[in-house]
Amino acid sequence: MPHRISAARTAQHLAVRALTVHGLAHPLTLALLAAASTAAARAWEAGHQVTDVHPASTESSPGTHPGAAPHGPRRS
Repeated sequence: MPHRISAARTAQHLAVRALTVHGLAHPLTLALLAAASTAAARAWEAGHQVTDVHPASTESSPGTHPGAAPHGPRRS
C-alpha cells in the first residue's frame, strides 16, 4: 500500500514546515505532529519498515558512524 507511505511522508513534511514557521507549542504544529505519527503508525501496521518512510542516504545511514547502533531485526 504505497499510499500509506505517501501519506506518512506528506504528513511529516507538513509537520516539519509548521514546526519551522510556528514553533513546537503552536496548535497547528501539534495537530500536524499527531497526524504524522498516526500516518506513520498506520504504515507500520500495514507492514512497512521505517526505512520505507525515511530512506537513508549513504551519509546518514546507521552503522556508518563510529559507535552507531545497528538496526534491530526486521519485522516479518
